Amino acid sequence: MTNTPTTFFGWIIFLIQQYHGYYLQGLLTTLETSLAGTICGCFLGFLVGIIQATDIRAQDNVIKKILLGIPWVIAKIYVTIFRGTPMIVQAMVIYYGSSTVFGIDLKPFNAAIFIILLNTGAYMSETVRGGINSIDVGQIEGAKALGMGYVPMMIYIILPQTFKIIAPQIGNTFVANIKDTSVLNVIAVTELFYITKVAAGTYFRMFEAYTITALIYLTLTLLFNSLLKLIEKYMAGKESYEVLNPAAAK
Repeated sequence: MTNTPTTFFGWIIFLIQQYHGYYLQGLLTTLETSLAGTICGCFLGFLVGIIQATDIRAQDNVIKKILLGIPWVIAKIYVTIFRGTPMIVQAMVIYYGSSTVFGIDLKPFNAAIFIILLNTGAYMSETVRGGINSIDVGQIEGAKALGMGYVPMMIYIILPQTFKIIAPQIGNTFVANIKDTSVLNVIAVTELFYITKVAAGTYFRMFEAYTITALIYLTLTLLFNSLLKLIEKYMAGKESYEVLNPAAAK
């Protein structure tokens, strides 16, 4: 190997020059899988959260209890499994299990999105359930008094407020998923960490290669956290309001 660097920063520059295209491709894969998985996972989380927040009352008839109870039990089992196991284990089980048990040959990229989707859905469902339960009971009773059914009440009253409450958590979940995609290298997803393993193994410069990756992850985290704070501030509205003097208004 000729003309190789001899200093830490020299190796940093050298690895960037040699692998900048691969790093960019890995970065793109990381963002694509984390974004797609987070968006789809949030939809799943809303669905599961609504199911978990549904009240099954003692006075309900047997058929209604069964129709509501079966989805509730399925949702509970799903959330318990995915909240109670590491994503890296979920990745191995789903990727290899889909082929062994169901004969489905998942591509690593598609498997990555599916795994993030299921993992995110499990965690978001609890957030959604908490958001729904935080809505003032008076609003629900008022909607029922106006003759609104369960579905219209959820669509027009409960879910819009729930979304505003949990919006910051959705952003935080996306940022967490960006970092968590690093474990998906175990199923050969060519994300940022996978590319780093290749670069580090080629030149046996582990410290330098992973320093580059750490800086990329840190930059992404700081960038998206700053963006999320701006969005959160925008959604919160103005912090100060003009107080009108009733006497001056006459």
